Amino acid sequence: MNKIISLDEAASKIRDGMTIMIGGFLGCGTPERMIDKLIELGVKDLTIIANDTSFPDKGLGKLIVSKQVKKAIVSHIGTNKETGRQMTAGETEVVLVPQGTLIEQIRAGGVGLGGVLTPTGLGTVVEEGKQKLTIEGKDYLLELPLRADVALLYGSKVDRKGNIYYNGTTRNFNSIIALAADLVLVEAMELVEVGDIHPNDVMTPGVLVHGIVGGDQA
Repeated sequence: MNKIISLDEAASKIRDGMTIMIGGFLGCGTPERMIDKLIELGVKDLTIIANDTSFPDKGLGKLIVSKQVKKAIVSHIGTNKETGRQMTAGETEVVLVPQGTLIEQIRAGGVGLGGVLTPTGLGTVVEEGKQKLTIEGKDYLLELPLRADVALLYGSKVDRKGNIYYNGTTRNFNSIIALAADLVLVEAMELVEVGDIHPNDVMTPGVLVHGIVGGDQA
């Protein structure tokens, strides 16, 4: 099966109203070209699940600025003032989730767990509307799993079967969101042949990846 697709073909799989997970931490490890293509196409009413909303001029922050995001589920928005402005104005729904809780909700969605129990957020606004459980005398919040229609990854090296190596901290959310979406697309900084990535360096196995936008794909 040939997984190499064009940037246009990758973007065509994303439609209005979808829930999209996007890799990256303040834009590090974010699939910039795929995001730019979504902005060009004007795909709208998206629900975004990501670590943060980056900066106004970088990564998924540009999707916020272009008002293509209906809802953002993220751990912080402090580096993008436009996200805060839209949230305050009621233009975009923003759900702020403690960072560790967020990644565990995504992991739970990826591996089929029914939820995550965590004490994080007890006694704060985070617990509003959530089920609380007491286990061996200690209280926990039940955080439900998160999944998406599409996950957009960025890989430092990707082979033609979709095996991915992430350099340094570009790994961040990418390897976990690859588990938790119905369709997984990766933007490759470098597209290599099968065998060029040592098996010990494979961080996301190709079986999880449906489409690859190579570094030289239009």
